[in-house]
Amino acid sequence: MSYRSRLILSIAALALAGGKALAHHSFAATYLQDQEITIEGTVLQFQFRNPHSFIHVQAPDENGEMHRWAVEWSSPATLSGRGVDRSTLRPGDVVQVTGEPGRDPNDHRLNLTRIYRPADGFEYAGRND
Repeated sequence: MSYRSRLILSIAALALAGGKALAHHSFAATYLQDQEITIEGTVLQFQFRNPHSFIHVQAPDENGEMHRWAVEWSSPATLSGRGVDRSTLRPGDVVQVTGEPGRDPNDHRLNLTRIYRPADGFEYAGRND
């Protein structure tokens, strides 16, 4: 392989590997971004994973019926930069979560904008990346 071919391949590889992926799902397609609700309940599971972390919370809906809520949070890289790691939330933690509700109310989903744990005052606020 010639020097020129190796150079072109190297530049192409760097260009493909060097940039942040721009493909991203639309939060507006999944969540009602002009609304916010707050739930209070118990953490069942914290999934610290890419592309977004999820917190599963057992909490009542507006009618008092208990449900498992899927709360979408930021990426591990973003959370780590703000002091959150996989041990920040544990099953059994009582939390208050504020977020944008999912478009289908039967899904019991939230796009997190704020989380607060009354037991120790842990708080995180910010939009997802």
